Amino acid sequence: MTPAINAAKLARVTFTVHEYVHDPKAESYGEEAAEKLGLPLARVFKTLVVSAEGKGLAVAVVPVAGKLDMKACAAALGAKKCEMAAKKDAERSTGYVLGGISPLGQKKRLPTLVDGSAGSFGTVFVSAGRRGLEIELAPADLLRLTGGRFAPLGC
Repeated sequence: MTPAINAAKLARVTFTVHEYVHDPKAESYGEEAAEKLGLPLARVFKTLVVSAEGKGLAVAVVPVAGKLDMKACAAALGAKKCEMAAKKDAERSTGYVLGGISPLGQKKRLPTLVDGSAGSFGTVFVSAGRRGLEIELAPADLLRLTGGRFAPLGC
């Protein structure tokens, strides 16, 4: 059980946990999850912690098929610019290790943006709080549990 799964249970949302054997040599955690679970890359989302100038840390949830557009992220957060947060800052604020950072059940709730493409799916997959574990849930539930909102983030 992870804080992400506990958060979904406490909120009484419909979700499914998917587990796979994580390969420590995998270069992309999100792509590995999609491949091992037999899913299209566009339906699996990675959780990225960014540092927004003048705003602090925030979370961007984007499809593993693409990249985070830092200018779009900054604009959505009302910041001048964004950059990836330092690993130690991301892990300390979320309570998760890199590659297993979930947008759910974070130690400290950060402002969260979810790429608008998530809204085109009935369910999406995000990390459930550790490498080799994904949680599938409706995009509306993802927004509700994170206090997030949709924004155009991918490129």
